[in-house]
Amino acid sequence: MIEGLKPYAEYKESGQKWLGQVPRQWASYPLCRVATPKSECGRTDLELLSVYLHRGVIRYADSGGQVHKPSLDLSKYQVVAPGDFVLNNQQAWRGSIGVSKFQGIISPAYVVLKLSPKLNPGYANYLFRSPAMVAQYVVASRGVGDIQRNLFYPDLRNSIAIVPPPAEQAAIVRFLDHANRKIDGFIRAKRKLIGLLNEQKQAIIHRAVTRGLADAPLKPSGIHWLGEIPKYWEVRRAKYLFREVDERSQEGKETHLAMSQRLGLVPSSMVESAMRSDSYAGAKLCKEGDLVLNRLKAHLGVFALAKQGGVISPDYSVFRKRAAISMEYYESVLRSSACRRELRTRAKGLVEGFWRLYTDDFYDIRLPVPPQPEQTEIMAAVTTETAALNTVIARTEREIALMQEYRTRLTADIVTGKLDVREAAATLPELPNAPSAEPATDEAMEEIEESEE
Repeated sequence: MIEGLKPYAEYKESGQKWLGQVPRQWASYPLCRVATPKSECGRTDLELLSVYLHRGVIRYADSGGQVHKPSLDLSKYQVVAPGDFVLNNQQAWRGSIGVSKFQGIISPAYVVLKLSPKLNPGYANYLFRSPAMVAQYVVASRGVGDIQRNLFYPDLRNSIAIVPPPAEQAAIVRFLDHANRKIDGFIRAKRKLIGLLNEQKQAIIHRAVTRGLADAPLKPSGIHWLGEIPKYWEVRRAKYLFREVDERSQEGKETHLAMSQRLGLVPSSMVESAMRSDSYAGAKLCKEGDLVLNRLKAHLGVFALAKQGGVISPDYSVFRKRAAISMEYYESVLRSSACRRELRTRAKGLVEGFWRLYTDDFYDIRLPVPPQPEQTEIMAAVTTETAALNTVIARTEREIALMQEYRTRLTADIVTGKLDVREAAATLPELPNAPSAEPATDEAMEEIEESEE
């Protein structure tokens, strides 16, 4: 389907340096010619919507409550109709935009535009989320730093939208919907493989950290999630193993770190959705070797051993060892699927996604305590036994990343007229309820750390 795509026969200069040449029959307009602001409020009977960085406009209910917490007063929320173009005012420069397929209401922190009939909504969604268009939102945003960069509408309205003839827009949508369905199938299969490999890896880790390496006699631990442990091991509450620290940065010049369920605690530049601040003076600090937990996601096993010092979110808790223990061992224990069930019962909150694990509740958790030298031996054995699995997982993740890069490049080339898909699209069947936007990956869902508002 994709092989054999060729450029158009004739091109013309677009007049835009960033765009270059476009097919001769295509038009380009300032955004204000094809999208006009709308503002309708007071429809609290409609369902909540949000704009998600990797999915565009979604139902709030489909976000798992992790995107942002809605206001208690919904009367000022804006009405969004199917086909409306929605931009997160502060996050559009990162690509947090989309054309809605839903009727609903959305936060006043968003810009809602009604599209002209010149634009096919499916084509508009692909176009407006392409890198070339996102680059225009960056130029149209004002502010300092990585958070307070608000859209400046006089600049946004002059952004250029590329508009092919209606039949070509429909062909582009048909082609990209089919291409994305194939790409999504590939990614789902790879993620399923990663899931199976991770299950195998977790089984190895769980057995090692709860039973040890030797075939020793066992005893009941008295802990439901833990089961039996070697007779010579002890059980202690977390408060006897860890102490919470709350140190603050003086000037905020340390590396900003963010938590990822997949990557651990890493520089925020590696976590796309991590929120950033203009200044980290007075921010919470962690040091190398500290155990850091995201209190909002502790029940998901979002604990990480700090491999470097830095400044972190105030919603993270920092623990240092109180006893002679291996922090690597306890990171593995607390991240295990069995321990997560215990963490879930201790997290408090009314809505999942906003549960918190408070320090006193964490301190009350009972944990296995092997002799300290054995803790180190266990982790060394785990590293050896899971090395091959980690290699396959890393290779598979790279395949997914390459496919996602390919998707982005393919979409960009098609919506800017670098490739002609009319002939190829004509041979494709209609897809029932075909999505016109790429779905969020599991990885993307894991990366949400802060509100997008």
